[in-house]
Amino acid sequence: MKKVIVVLAALALMVGSAYAAEWNFYGSARLGTFWSDTDEISGPDGNTQYSEYLQVNSRIGAKVKVSDELTGRFEYGASGGNANIRLLYGEWDFGTGKLLVGQNYTPLCWLWSNQVFGHDGDLLPHGAVYSHREAQLRLTFGGFKIAFINPDDTVNNNKAGFNGTTEATIPAIEVGYTLDLDMVSLDFGAGYSTFEATLGGDEEDVDSYLLALGAQFDMAGFFMKGDVYYGQNAGNLIWISVDGDYAIDDGFAEFSGGKLLDNECIGFMLVAGYKINDTFTVEAGYGYNQTELDDNDEDESATYYINTTINLAPGVFVVPEVGVLDGKEDGDTEIFYYGMKWQINF
Repeated sequence: MKKVIVVLAALALMVGSAYAAEWNFYGSARLGTFWSDTDEISGPDGNTQYSEYLQVNSRIGAKVKVSDELTGRFEYGASGGNANIRLLYGEWDFGTGKLLVGQNYTPLCWLWSNQVFGHDGDLLPHGAVYSHREAQLRLTFGGFKIAFINPDDTVNNNKAGFNGTTEATIPAIEVGYTLDLDMVSLDFGAGYSTFEATLGGDEEDVDSYLLALGAQFDMAGFFMKGDVYYGQNAGNLIWISVDGDYAIDDGFAEFSGGKLLDNECIGFMLVAGYKINDTFTVEAGYGYNQTELDDNDEDESATYYINTTINLAPGVFVVPEVGVLDGKEDGDTEIFYYGMKWQINF
C-alpha cells in the first residue's frame, strides 16, 4: 500500500509540474524535389537523376518554460524516415549566466547559408563552421559560450583503413563569442580536442584545433554573411567535405607507414542576398574547403548556388535553387543540380 501511495504521489507531482509549465509546440514539414547530374572527375559522365524525399531535418518539437529561470526544449527529426532526437535540453538561468544540460547546437554552429539542396545543406561541410548538435555541458555569459563535448576520435577519414584503438581522457572544448554592433555582428570561435591513437606498437596523440572568424551585415533588405577558419585535424571538430559530395569524412589525421600525418584545414564561405519584399528573397552563396596531410596530399572543393525564397502564405514557402558541388581531384565528383524545396511550418 505504501508503494502505491508513493507512485500516486510521484504521478501527481509530475502532472502538476506539466500543467505549471508553458508548452509551445511546433513542426516543420520539408520536401526536396531535385534533378542532379553527377560526374566523376577524370571519369565517365553520369546521368541526370530525379529525387523526391522527405528532408531529414523535418521536425516536430516544443519549447517549454517552467519559470523565468528554467526552460527546456525537445525536437525530433526524420533521419532515414525514422524519428531521431535533434534537440533535448534544459537550461537554468542563475543570474550571472546560464547552464545548459543536454543535446543542442554547439558554439561552433554558424547557420548562415540558406542553401536547400542536400536536405538544407547550408554549405555546412563546404566552408561553413558547423559542429552539429551534440550532447554537452554549456555555460553562457552574455555573448560568450563555452561547451564541453564528447570528443570525436575519428582517424583516417571515417576510420577507413584504421585498425587501431583510440583513447580519450578529456572532453572536447568549444568556445564562441558574438559581438553585436547593430547592423554588423562579429563572431569569434575556437575549438580543441585531443585523444590517443594506437596502431600496432605505435602510440600517437591526435591534437585537433580550430580558429574561426565570422561576420554578418544586414541593412535595408541587403545582407551578407561570411566566415573563414583554419585548423589542424579540424574534421574532429566541424564538418568538412572536400570530395564534391556531402560525405562528412574529411579533415582527419591519418596513419601512414607507421607515422601519424596531421591534416591542415582551411575554409571559408560567403553568402549575399536581398529581400525584395515580403514575398521574394534572393540569395547566392559560395563555399571552399582545402585539406593537406603534412605537405603530402592536398585536396579541395568548391560549392556555389543561387536561389529564391518565395513566400506563398504565412509559414508556407518554396525555394527554387540551382547550384554546383565541385570536386577538384581525380576520383572526386562534380554535381550539377536544380530543383526546389517545399516547406510548411506549423
